[in-house]
Amino acid sequence: MDRRQVVKVRGKSLYLDFYYQGIRQRPSLGLEATKANKLHAERLYSAIQHEISIGTFDFAKHFPNSKKSLSINNSSNKTVSLALDEYMSSGRRSFEKSTLKGYRSAIEFYLKPNFGDIKLADLTSSMIKSWIGCLTISAKRINNVLIPLRTIFADAYADEIIDRDPMVRVKNLSIKTEEPNPLKPAEVEAILNELPQQGKNLIQFALWTGLRTSELIALEWGDIDFLLGHVCVRRAVVNKNIKQPKTKAGEREVKLFPPAIEALQNQKQFTFLENKRVFHNPQTNKAWETDAQIRRILWIPALRQAGVAYRNPYQTRHTYASTLLSVGENPLWVAKQMGHKDWGMIRRVYGRWIPEIDSTAGSKTMQIWSQNGHKETLNA
Repeated sequence: MDRRQVVKVRGKSLYLDFYYQGIRQRPSLGLEATKANKLHAERLYSAIQHEISIGTFDFAKHFPNSKKSLSINNSSNKTVSLALDEYMSSGRRSFEKSTLKGYRSAIEFYLKPNFGDIKLADLTSSMIKSWIGCLTISAKRINNVLIPLRTIFADAYADEIIDRDPMVRVKNLSIKTEEPNPLKPAEVEAILNELPQQGKNLIQFALWTGLRTSELIALEWGDIDFLLGHVCVRRAVVNKNIKQPKTKAGEREVKLFPPAIEALQNQKQFTFLENKRVFHNPQTNKAWETDAQIRRILWIPALRQAGVAYRNPYQTRHTYASTLLSVGENPLWVAKQMGHKDWGMIRRVYGRWIPEIDSTAGSKTMQIWSQNGHKETLNA
């Protein structure tokens, strides 16, 4: 037995270090760190290990004065369901409403039905991986469902309730990013022709500002500055709840091009006097509540009637970005218009629409190479 591993000193007192039911225990013995007491501690450790192996170990019997004696059973027997409930209760005030709704859905429909009655110490990586393999939801959804599970196990491990975190060996699934499929000018015209006036105003504005659907829904007339020619993006509506942009870059001023201004001028007759939300559902004459409404009521029917191959409404944003980049707008400026903190996303997603900044780039070097030769160029 390696005494350094099982018998340790805290201050001047001895304590043991062992695992019981997968939970790390470090009870104090209340003994000074003398040679005789260390020998006694080693023998006690051996006895405890024997009792654990035959199932007769009683923590309170050996350590009656330990505060942990009162909670050892509760900690070791904590289930996934209880840990998830505690997680939701502690994070209720800090979560965004949309995040809270998503976590609640993941917990009630997926995590509790499958793992709720299992003790934290008993759930293994292989059990979780097998369950993931049977799911029929998207990889992105699976990754989101795993977030609460990852958190409770990370917390339990940090609090030394468990001696291992099974989620460490459960990796997120790779997500295939959907390639941008921007609309061609003829497709844009065909779609706009099939929309009612309010719907046309919304989609035309989206195509020429690149706003996300959630930002379009939340847009108010007070956000429009016709004099300076820009729209202030300050909020979004997600699951019928108003939320602030996640990053500082998300709060931005977007330049209004003539088609966007035209769409706003045409929309004034419907909602301007109310001085609130800009875009309304033409079927109810009330503000849009969700992106699903727009997709179902406006987008899908218009594409079908126009004979345009389906793509989701987010392609209006891709169309905006690709249009600006194709005519040579600065990628960094485009990134700011779209609410990205830098132009890395623009480069990765829209790189093929970025023309060469200078078609003559490299010509001067080639000229020197041709005139003076390779060696003279290197020695210059």
